[in-house]
Amino acid sequence: MTPLRFSRARALAFAALASLALVGCGERVSDGYQGYVEGEFAYVGAAIGGRLVSLGVRRGDEVAAGATLFTLESDNEAAQRAQAEAELKAAQATLADLRAGKRTPEVNVARSQLGGAQADERKSALRLARDEAQFAIGGIARATLDDSRAAHDADVARMRQLESEVAVAVLPSRDEQIKAQVSQVAAAQAVVDQAAWRERQATVAAAVASRVEDTLYRPGEYVSAGMPIVKLLAKDNVKLRFFVPQARLGALKLGAAVNAQCDGCAAPIAATVSFIAAQAEFTPPVIYSNDTRSKLVFMVEARPSPQAAAGLHPGQPVVVSLQAP
Repeated sequence: MTPLRFSRARALAFAALASLALVGCGERVSDGYQGYVEGEFAYVGAAIGGRLVSLGVRRGDEVAAGATLFTLESDNEAAQRAQAEAELKAAQATLADLRAGKRTPEVNVARSQLGGAQADERKSALRLARDEAQFAIGGIARATLDDSRAAHDADVARMRQLESEVAVAVLPSRDEQIKAQVSQVAAAQAVVDQAAWRERQATVAAAVASRVEDTLYRPGEYVSAGMPIVKLLAKDNVKLRFFVPQARLGALKLGAAVNAQCDGCAAPIAATVSFIAAQAEFTPPVIYSNDTRSKLVFMVEARPSPQAAAGLHPGQPVVVSLQAP
């Protein structure tokens, strides 16, 4: 046989097998319809990339909700969090300093300067009084009196200036400065929260109780952000998929009860119809006509209870029977 004829023969054989399989999907088997178990898998990864440090599960393990699945290296994330926390403390210290005003030693210095100015003012006031008395009896010239009066005025001005400086020293900073620093503290806190979140992403736990179907990486390998590391199957994500002829479709409604049997199952498995396909399928593929509409089938999905789903495996054949309405 030539290679071309051999390829054609292989293609025809494959088409024949596919047609037989499709016929099996739509035809009734004993007292039910052929189907199979299907799982909606959860591929769990991490939001950050890094080297896989530890893998806490193996294929086939049953894990509870909250159980640790794997851990990535987090040295860089821990360092970023420590840096962010240090910057937050610095921003908080600056804010506290702005609210408190000047330090106590600085205020004491201003008060000491004010005390000296007050003493100078009293001294110049006495000198001015004596010069005014001397000028009244003609003991000194007017120029001398004017010098005494100018010196006293300067001492008074200096004293008033230092009184204002002391009053300002005990006040906090301006409201605008404080508001700006409050914003800086909030921004620093947000950076800390983000760094802490990234550090937590290095350890990933199971969201719900599941069975480990596969592990895709080994400790020591580098994993990019978002890449799945563990493949899980929760009991709630197990469903039965089967095909019903269009003639029986009217007897099915969402929420209808069905029973399924499988090899090795001790008792029928109760399930509830959760999905009915809106589009029909031909089995096998034929040209549509009134004579061939009996070959139309609709895909139907039903979900068993979590307890019943625990003993089922994706790909497992089942026979589903419809309960009479």
